[in-house]
Amino acid sequence: PPATSASTATRPKTSGSIGVLLVNLGTPEAPATAEVRAYLREFLSDPRVIDINPLGRWLLLNVFILPFRPAKSAAAYRSVWMPGGSPLLVHSRAFADGVQTSLNEKAPGRFVVRLAMRYGQPSIPSVLEELLKQDLERLIILPLFPQYSSAATGSALERVMKAVAESWNVPAIDSFDSFYDAPAFIDGFRDVARPVLDAFAPDHILFSYHGLPERQVKKSDTTGTHCLASANCCDSICPANRSCYRAHCVATTNAIVSALSLAPGTFSYSFQSRLGRTPWIKPYTDLVLPELAQKGIKRLAVFSPAFVADCLETVEEIGIRAKEQWQALGGEELVLIPSLNAHPTWVNGVADMVLERAPVKRA
Repeated sequence: PPATSASTATRPKTSGSIGVLLVNLGTPEAPATAEVRAYLREFLSDPRVIDINPLGRWLLLNVFILPFRPAKSAAAYRSVWMPGGSPLLVHSRAFADGVQTSLNEKAPGRFVVRLAMRYGQPSIPSVLEELLKQDLERLIILPLFPQYSSAATGSALERVMKAVAESWNVPAIDSFDSFYDAPAFIDGFRDVARPVLDAFAPDHILFSYHGLPERQVKKSDTTGTHCLASANCCDSICPANRSCYRAHCVATTNAIVSALSLAPGTFSYSFQSRLGRTPWIKPYTDLVLPELAQKGIKRLAVFSPAFVADCLETVEEIGIRAKEQWQALGGEELVLIPSLNAHPTWVNGVADMVLERAPVKRA
């Protein structure tokens, strides 16, 4: 299937600007326990994120997570906090500014680009309220999650549509649901990674993606018989797994491997950031690292292609904690490949993706 898809228009207009809403996950307002608790409460209260019965979700959140996790997470945020805020916010803002600049160069005065966060600030309702005052001809929504999942992409789109429905001035709406193999995304990681890999010369490259509970992956399989039913169920995209997060991750890995011309046997993939005791998609990054060390690998490079902006899960979880684990296992060095952030290939590629959806007639 195509890497992106569009929704149907709601109320077409013949003139006006085109709004581009970029949506990332979100961030606490400060690296302090109270702010992190408020962020986690909003994030983990989302029924798409913790997709269990409401009572079970409330108990898990209020009895097992919020009393303990915020202080630990706040310490992790402090280790990577930047002068302008969290890495996710700083890099996402730079990216949005870059896309606006690129679109201004390609189609002056035509597009209005704004950044919103699914959780925290700037919130989707507040950003949309400002955008929709501009009498837009069309609104293009790009959730910044390369591989589709209900917990991330689905939740972001649902929140946008709820906010739009509360407005009296609704434009035509177009949305991306994934871009796991889009040229802008793959070429961006190729151009970010190549100089790092050439300088570091790793023994092995690990593609570490954010994890999901297995139950969420199985829910994406409309047939109920394909996802996680065999060892090779994610090797290619087919109708049964066209919305499968794990299959999208495998496709991303294969596309970046091809773009970088990596040799067979020099790379593998895994999944990080699991929470709780229920089974999450495998293999787990923290368990793969010992296996790689036992094979004699010393120099390890790690991609995190589930993220288009460096964040806590890349800079702290991989760049600090995984590096410490790797060195404790006897590894010589672990290097985190930076995310796409505001790299020109990525910025200009996204501008081109937008223009494909809303082409501008040339004089």
